[in-house]
Amino acid sequence: MTSDPIWQPLVEELARRRRAGRKAEFWLRDDDAVAPTPALDRLLGLTGEFAVPVTLAVIPAPTDETLAARLDEAPQATVAIHGWAHRNHAPAGQKKQELGPHRPREAVLDDLARGLSRVIGLHGARAVPMLVPPWNRIDAGLVPDLGSIGFAALSVYGPPKPAPLAVINSNVDIMDWHGTRGCRDHGLLVQAIVAQLQHAFDGGEPVGLLTHHLVHDESAWLFLERLFTVTAQTEACAWLPVTTLIERSAAKAIPRKV
Repeated sequence: MTSDPIWQPLVEELARRRRAGRKAEFWLRDDDAVAPTPALDRLLGLTGEFAVPVTLAVIPAPTDETLAARLDEAPQATVAIHGWAHRNHAPAGQKKQELGPHRPREAVLDDLARGLSRVIGLHGARAVPMLVPPWNRIDAGLVPDLGSIGFAALSVYGPPKPAPLAVINSNVDIMDWHGTRGCRDHGLLVQAIVAQLQHAFDGGEPVGLLTHHLVHDESAWLFLERLFTVTAQTEACAWLPVTTLIERSAAKAIPRKV
């Protein structure tokens, strides 16, 4: 597949999957979409070339019809709801949150309901009723009420926790947010992907790749292109649409108490 030693651990893991007759499963979530940009065009070009489904977490308040028109040309793209305005309401010194306990819960839920309605109104069938909280943070007390305002799924970062709706989390972030703020070291990313695949082999979640097209450096784009190339060269790999994962997860969700 590739002579680059950095990628060899992934090549070997995919070969193991092929010998076992099992698929290595991936899905892609990209955050902070608002409008058409050259970076978004680049992301859609890559995912279109390799037939990789991509879920764009769209910020409802500032987005408009121009993004919807652009995505009409990208059948591999679906959209999720990225909070309301991606605005921090936490006081200074605390981790940023839009959906935290810093405002009345009714106000937060109203914002989310507006966001869901706006995104569905703009994108129609392309919209998935999945909430992606800004900064991957949400007050746990809000989660039981998400279904009542129309959400079918929640997506944050890390191992999924039990919830009364489908939980479809990302688990490999390509960005080095606390260091260079560019792409993480490619070798370390490959190791993280292989570790997640091995966990999934034992019953864990698929690889949920998290990207942020607006802040990608060239290293991030190169990483995505090489990952898509490697995974495209074997039948032991599948990039799944988020709708498939929601259907699976919904079957495992905790029934809502009435």
